[in-house]
Amino acid sequence: MDEKETPLRLGLAFWFTGFLLLIFVPLLNLLPQDSLFYISDFTLNLFGKYFAFAILALGIDLIWGYTGVLSLGHGVFFGLGAYAIGMHLMLEIGAEGVYGSSLPDFMVWNQVKELPWFWKPFSNFGFSLIAAILVPMIFATFFGFFVFRSRIRGNETNLGGTNGLTDFKIILGYSLNDPSTQRAMYMLTVFFLGVAFLLCRWITQSRAGRVLIAIRDCEQRVRFTGYSPANYKLFVFVISAGLAGIAGALYVPQVGIITPNQIGVLPSIEMAIWVAVGGRGTLIGAIVGAVGVNWIRSILTNHFPELWPFFLGGLFVAVVMFFPKGVVGIFSQVQSLVTQRKSKSMNSKIAEATK
Repeated sequence: MDEKETPLRLGLAFWFTGFLLLIFVPLLNLLPQDSLFYISDFTLNLFGKYFAFAILALGIDLIWGYTGVLSLGHGVFFGLGAYAIGMHLMLEIGAEGVYGSSLPDFMVWNQVKELPWFWKPFSNFGFSLIAAILVPMIFATFFGFFVFRSRIRGNETNLGGTNGLTDFKIILGYSLNDPSTQRAMYMLTVFFLGVAFLLCRWITQSRAGRVLIAIRDCEQRVRFTGYSPANYKLFVFVISAGLAGIAGALYVPQVGIITPNQIGVLPSIEMAIWVAVGGRGTLIGAIVGAVGVNWIRSILTNHFPELWPFFLGGLFVAVVMFFPKGVVGIFSQVQSLVTQRKSKSMNSKIAEATK
């Protein structure tokens, strides 16, 4: 009875949460500003960014939580997706830029006379969107092929240099400064978060998902049974890279900037901490961790920016030492402790009665 009810409850919880985030929350944003339940444009945009991070966290949970491979390269995949859309948005600015040139402002500043060849395809939105997903996946395919087969556990780029890409104005003809555009971007992010969650859940509940868990628990035993762990790890690595690319593509129009500081190993470590804090190997934990940690970051960096690195490190240590299953695992841990105490109490009473 319980086994049949659990999927039903999960399904109802998913659709109810989806309705709240996708329909109800944007409606609150349309209320008068003096309303008690009004959600500001800033808050809506902030949570749109958090949910983009949540899509990225789902990909990390898929490769780390379910397969046991800690990836510190997802910041790069996120950046590839972000830069693909960012390049398109820079070209959309056109003559509305500071210098009134068809070239992006940073190119004019650096005395670039002609648009570089690799920028030209990004004038098309469809190409940019496909590139945001496929480029991280292709990169992950080649990188993962060599890594898993071996069983291993500036300005000159014309990409804006250390300043990155910023000052975006238009997407598909709509102003990014318009609250309705940002509202649409939020709803689009929530929709893709739901799709990403369903995709990850489908994978983890399938036969392939059981193999992934077996690889995580004992890869050598899986290899002895005739399966190829490298192929499974490569598959899930590519899928997670695609999710990171989608997250980056949704992040840029809402935040308005992407820089090299936001990609690489250090940001990837922080992304892994999101998943660890939420609870890896759960999917829900990845979403909770990404949203929760970034929400706390927004608060701390506004009031005590110098404390954030120490807080993040302390949070990670606390999770590893006291809550290895993350936030979502706290309830099960508490329930397990209560059950153990009741069992010990019962056993002691039985022992006393038999004396």
